[in-house]
Amino acid sequence: MEKTLSLEFLRVVERAAIASARTMGLGDGHKADQAAVEAMRGEMDTVGMNGTIVIGEGERDEAPMLFIGEKVGAAAHDKKNSYPDVDIAVDPLEGTNLCATGAPNSITVLAASEHGGLLHAPDLYMEKIIVGQACKGAVDLDAPPADNLHAIAKRLERDIEELVVIVLDRPRHQDLIRDIRKTGARIRLITDGDLSAGISTSLLGTGVHAVMGIGGAPEGVLTAAALRCLNGEILARLVVSKPEHEERLAQMGIKDGKKIYTTTELAPGKNIIFASTGVTDGSLLRGVRFFGEGIRTQSVIMTLNQRQVRFIDSVHLEKGSAVPVRFY
Repeated sequence: MEKTLSLEFLRVVERAAIASARTMGLGDGHKADQAAVEAMRGEMDTVGMNGTIVIGEGERDEAPMLFIGEKVGAAAHDKKNSYPDVDIAVDPLEGTNLCATGAPNSITVLAASEHGGLLHAPDLYMEKIIVGQACKGAVDLDAPPADNLHAIAKRLERDIEELVVIVLDRPRHQDLIRDIRKTGARIRLITDGDLSAGISTSLLGTGVHAVMGIGGAPEGVLTAAALRCLNGEILARLVVSKPEHEERLAQMGIKDGKKIYTTTELAPGKNIIFASTGVTDGSLLRGVRFFGEGIRTQSVIMTLNQRQVRFIDSVHLEKGSAVPVRFY
């Protein structure tokens, strides 16, 4: 599956990124997201798979396409061939507002696994702590931030003042921000995009040592898929605060709303593909660039069994093969 489909999924996230990048800076988040969704959905039907969306744009009555349970891939219109069953999780445009305003770190994202390989997470909030390989097993979701930061500093053999923690800039995180700053650790506040932030903890050279706080549950599953490939760690728990949340969990077969999920429980698949393309320039990927000779994209493709992390720079020659290509 990984060898057959990884480059196919590269095409999917590239097309979504190019489509949404054409709306970059126009101030219309809805238009940006719609462009990404339509491009991603259209490209998916060219992929040789019998795919099912398990994390997408919402329920069928909320989303016209890429809704949970939707069938995608070539099997939907080609019944003669035998295609692999694949579960798909997507965020067609992470950082919709970032794209709309031209801000950094907007990306398109897709994760895939065999059937049952990705948790069917409800669209709720989720408490998270995310760290890289060196800090696996050192953190506890229920521990005070100071305890976790001291444990991270010890594993990394550095002073706690040298740590950088990413936190979403939200009112709900006021106490968390105060507690982190009391330790002397530094905070990088972000307005959106905790998925790319989580991945950055497991890539050397990003200068990010942890992500803490509450974000989206679907993004937690997508982050876990990437971390399975990078050998990082996420610990997470759904935020269940209303009766309708309990009903939603029951509908999705989740019996314990207080369960702390590990990386492997969020993304238990034996075969995992994670694909992402930059829309706007960011700390993880460069954004889409439009030139006279075509379009340039930067993507990352990760596979679990193949143990590959590939950063791919692509030039799309939309005006024909006779156009010269720059090397840089």
